[in-house]
Amino acid sequence: MVLAAALALGAALAAAQPVEFVPPQQRPAQNSEKPWPKNHFLALCYHEVEDDAADERYLSVRTSALNEQIAWLRNNGYNPVSVQQILEAHRGGRELPEKAVLLSFDDGFSSFVNRVYPLLRAYDWPALWAPVGKWVDTPADEMVDFGGLPTERERFADWQAVAELKDSPLVEIGSHTWDMHFGVQANPQGSRQPVAASRFYDPATGTYESTEAFHQRIAADVRRITDKLTEVTGKAPVAWVWPYGAASGTALSVIREHGYEMAFTLEPGLASTEDLSSIPRLLISGNPDIDDFARQVTRFEEQPAVRVMHIDLDYVYDEDPGQQRRNIDTLIQRVHDMRISHVFLQAYADPEGDGTVRELYFPNRWLPMRADLFNFVSWQLRTRADARVYAWMPVLAFDLAPSIPRVQRWSADGIHQDAEQYSRLSPWSPVARRQITEIYQDLAQRASFQGILFHDDALLSDFEDAGDDALAAYEAAGFPRDIGEIRDSPEQLQAWSRYKSRYLTDFTLELTEAVRAIRGPQISTARNIYAMPLLEPGSEEWFAQNFEDFLQAYDWTAVMAMPLMEGIPEQHSKRWLDRLVRTALAHPGARDRVLFELQAMDWRKDGNHRQIPPRQLLDWMYQLQISGARHFGYYPDDFPANHPDLKTIRPGFSSYWYPDHD
Repeated sequence: MVLAAALALGAALAAAQPVEFVPPQQRPAQNSEKPWPKNHFLALCYHEVEDDAADERYLSVRTSALNEQIAWLRNNGYNPVSVQQILEAHRGGRELPEKAVLLSFDDGFSSFVNRVYPLLRAYDWPALWAPVGKWVDTPADEMVDFGGLPTERERFADWQAVAELKDSPLVEIGSHTWDMHFGVQANPQGSRQPVAASRFYDPATGTYESTEAFHQRIAADVRRITDKLTEVTGKAPVAWVWPYGAASGTALSVIREHGYEMAFTLEPGLASTEDLSSIPRLLISGNPDIDDFARQVTRFEEQPAVRVMHIDLDYVYDEDPGQQRRNIDTLIQRVHDMRISHVFLQAYADPEGDGTVRELYFPNRWLPMRADLFNFVSWQLRTRADARVYAWMPVLAFDLAPSIPRVQRWSADGIHQDAEQYSRLSPWSPVARRQITEIYQDLAQRASFQGILFHDDALLSDFEDAGDDALAAYEAAGFPRDIGEIRDSPEQLQAWSRYKSRYLTDFTLELTEAVRAIRGPQISTARNIYAMPLLEPGSEEWFAQNFEDFLQAYDWTAVMAMPLMEGIPEQHSKRWLDRLVRTALAHPGARDRVLFELQAMDWRKDGNHRQIPPRQLLDWMYQLQISGARHFGYYPDDFPANHPDLKTIRPGFSSYWYPDHD
């Protein structure tokens, strides 16, 4: 069946479906109302603790506040656990208790010895203490260079204090690096990013630190702090705490070589003993009162509602540096004003809008760079707008050398490229796979981001791929080498469709691992899926996409909830969205792993595209929530033109300004 027939089928089904409402009492319970998952724990991150006013330069809390917080945890059923208990559970030993909590204290402040440790002894609660080697090593008559802030030496412990606590059963001494707790210039625009997770950018030469130099720098720092802690405490540290919570896959491989078994970030969520390579922590700062503290802790157990703006970096780029900076500021202000949780940010250039990627927005080995822009905008969105940024990347639609095979379409008249589809590299070509992987590696080396969004170009029709590499792979997998013969057998066609779906998914998972090896295991994944493979599973053969596979493979399955693009008349669009949401959420676990992307533009075949009226978009957002959807966004966001109008869509879109709609 061709795609046009699939769209007609979708329109007919939408017209037949009534719109229903999910009463609040029938919606899933909050996580805070359920037992915690087995062997999960909440890690709290503290820094300085002061008897008097809390100095926010050091992320301080008052001693009295810490005392109240530990008491609140104890009185509300939270159970303290130590690093060693977590490691035991990780190795298959005794399970953690329900509502397990690990306290951690960063930087090596002397207040841990003078104020925190007495509280730990009073409550019999263990904690992780992770000093920065250089700060503790500072001579008594010198100021400590606290990330560029000259600080009195007495604020920090010395090695004697570290040695005095080495035998305490309540204290696990970990590492917070020797001297990597500062920022380094990481792009031409001057952004200073965490040194343990970023390559130096040299403005004098216009070059980035090499992979070899980065590895050597990290290894020297890890070796120095590890050797010193081993000398002082008599045992090698097992817990590593990333400065600023910013992890790096390259650095993670180094610390593993030095015997570290745990690495702590500042990512959101509960931690699991199953994977200790990227342990999330809740940062306690601002000296919260007990009510604020309680809200932070209980909310940390929940997965917050995700709201996505899908952004074209082509809208940001401008040959005029002044205009480009104004564009960036407009974008940042817009995301901040709406308190958007996630931005899917284009990392490639497509000014012609044909889906063929000829340029990228980061330095790389294989395509021209339109501008070294992605890293800067991503960092600005993260630090100024507090949004998690996913690098929106193609999977196959790169315009690499003509000699690299493209996806070919079979027909009775011969084999050729499909002019109505993306021009895609064949995923069965070893050369294509290698160069695509290297492009993803280059992105990971040159930019800071929190996730990857795999574009909708990772698809194959029921006539593709008919290239030589693909045909050889089919034959090796037990299929006929002739696609016509495969299509003549319903059983072969179904098996071939599953094979192609899994092959594409496996390739994206390989790309994920290539990125995580450089940026770290905390990198999340999302992938766009068309609506029909969800609504009609048999349509997998038309797309080589499978909703169940997506749920298992990615952190987020981004369903393209775009009724007009699917040929659904506007008067039937809400019914169609209702069916789409209900079909998706009928799958176990889908509510917390699926987000729906609405269309803010009506793309028309005649090229006369029109913007979706903001009121229509708002109406669709309300419908998603009425049908039970929790996570959603839209594409595209035309921020220079304020489309969609934020004041109009805010009541249905912003879970910050209108939390009751979550």
